[in-house]
Amino acid sequence: MNWKTAPLLATLYDVAVQNRPLSRLGARALWNYDITHLHKAIAAQDPSALTLDIPCGGGLAVRDNPRHVAADLSHTMLKRARRKTTTLVQADIYNLPFPTSTFDRCLTYNGLHCLEDPQAALKELTRVLRPGGTLQGTTLVRGAGRDPLIKLLQHQGAFGNPGTAADLQTWLETALLTDITLTTSGAVTAFTARKTGTQHSPASAKVD
Repeated sequence: MNWKTAPLLATLYDVAVQNRPLSRLGARALWNYDITHLHKAIAAQDPSALTLDIPCGGGLAVRDNPRHVAADLSHTMLKRARRKTTTLVQADIYNLPFPTSTFDRCLTYNGLHCLEDPQAALKELTRVLRPGGTLQGTTLVRGAGRDPLIKLLQHQGAFGNPGTAADLQTWLETALLTDITLTTSGAVTAFTARKTGTQHSPASAKVD
């Protein structure tokens, strides 16, 4: 199963996530996760920050703001996200089409566990962050009571290689990020981290 080439799966997933009562019930039942934490994090976004949101999915965290760049590998997800914004890019998280030190903030919600190499993705997100910029996201982790379900989804091809919360900490440190904060709710770990250095004046990101 490939999220890029599985439009029905992508659509069904997005419908469930966008429906708050359904997503709250599903997150609790499947992952023992209180998804209100995610909604609060999204609501607290700074609209003035030049932000990359990848994978943006169907646009759960997307703002109708030219400073919020929504990116995803899935054409289906981008079509659904277009309901919220036209600032969209089809992009591979391992090879982002942006110069080094472009964004004030990078968001990656509920996507790392679908990747074969989450550590490489975090390094690439760090590359496009400006010094002083913030990386923020959520991911499912192993070792939190839902490993059989994770293994089942890996077998079906929906998940890649999710790590433990300790792995996530190591990956962020290896990307040379600091001020790392991990917050766990059930099998989901939310994280924030900062790229070292001094932030410079904003530059424009190229968006096709």
